[in-house]
Amino acid sequence: MAPLTLNLSQGSVTFPFSAEAGRELRQALGTLTERLKTVAQAMAQKERPPKEDSLEYRHGGEVFLEIFCNPNLYASPFAAKVLLTLRDERLRLVTEGELSQLLADLDAYLAQF
Repeated sequence: MAPLTLNLSQGSVTFPFSAEAGRELRQALGTLTERLKTVAQAMAQKERPPKEDSLEYRHGGEVFLEIFCNPNLYASPFAAKVLLTLRDERLRLVTEGELSQLLADLDAYLAQF
């Protein structure tokens, strides 16, 4: 297990995270990106976009991580934001982050394995 650092718009947060959980999160974010692309393509063609399911990722470990994103709210994957919740028995952090930054941070984390 190695620490994962997520860079936010006004700071960063680092917490213990396993490589396996990182790969699971990367897969979930890949699916979310595809949903966002579907919405963006429909909007570009002036069509009504199909309703896509939201991402609700949860990982329980030493620190509980929850990530939520509704792909129906954003015109492209580059504009998408995610709601991040990190908590343990003493602390709870809820903030918003950019999907593109989360993907970059996660890819950098997974590159070490």
